[in-house]
Amino acid sequence: MLGIEPAANIAERAIRTKGIPTLVEFFDQDLAGRLAARGQFADIIHAHNVFAHVPDPNKFVGGIKQVLKPDGVAVIEAPYVRDLIAKLEFDTIYHEHFSYYSLSSVEALCHRHGLMLRDVELVPIHGGSLRLFIAHAGGPTSLRVGELLAKERSEGLLTFDYYRDFAERVGRLKQQLLELLQRLKKQGQRIAAYGASAKGSTLMNAFGIDRRLLDFVVDRSPLKQGRFTPGNHLPILPPQALLERRPDYVLLLTWNFAAEILAQQDEFRRCGGKFIVPVPEVAVL
Repeated sequence: MLGIEPAANIAERAIRTKGIPTLVEFFDQDLAGRLAARGQFADIIHAHNVFAHVPDPNKFVGGIKQVLKPDGVAVIEAPYVRDLIAKLEFDTIYHEHFSYYSLSSVEALCHRHGLMLRDVELVPIHGGSLRLFIAHAGGPTSLRVGELLAKERSEGLLTFDYYRDFAERVGRLKQQLLELLQRLKKQGQRIAAYGASAKGSTLMNAFGIDRRLLDFVVDRSPLKQGRFTPGNHLPILPPQALLERRPDYVLLLTWNFAAEILAQQDEFRRCGGKFIVPVPEVAVL
């Protein structure tokens, strides 16, 4: 097993706590060429929630071609642009994400490098993702690949019109959410937020949500607690602050983990606290 991780602190943790040899580098054709020259080829390549962060997908997929064994498979998960558009997941569009993939775009990318889509699964993580099984060209492919490619064509994912009204829909969502938050504040309700995430910062700053509407943010990560959210400078506290400070409403910024978070906060909800889920439409739970 070999790990490849450009963040030195994460790589060190993998080595120290898991005993996984890890290179502190980005994976691309240059690194793949060096691995291949040393005879280091892979039966399986895992890249989960990585593909969207790659600045040059051709170098990434070209690297897979170089180090994947003849009968090997690369398993890649990436947020699905079809779900992003359909579910209005605008807050996943931020600086770390360079690309948003359809299956059709991945098929073209694989073909360019002598690879193929062997199979595909739709998984709910991150608001809807593609789980891609990529192999060297020439082998069998599952019926699911052809069916999903046909569905994308029939729904218009390969046309500009499919994406045209996205910004207008985001604007309507902004209006609905701000109207709700402003009405609650005028009623004297106290509002916090859950999740000091990148998508949360994107939503808050895009919609102008700041200290005038929110009192604080909670997050489970000790690395974030005691700090402040970027742009609107809200204090980040541990989740137990919800029971200690008892806000009336909590804006759920990490809506992609709604089921898990709502279950964790069962006591807060039994005490009368409510969650506001902002995406894909404003809902109070």
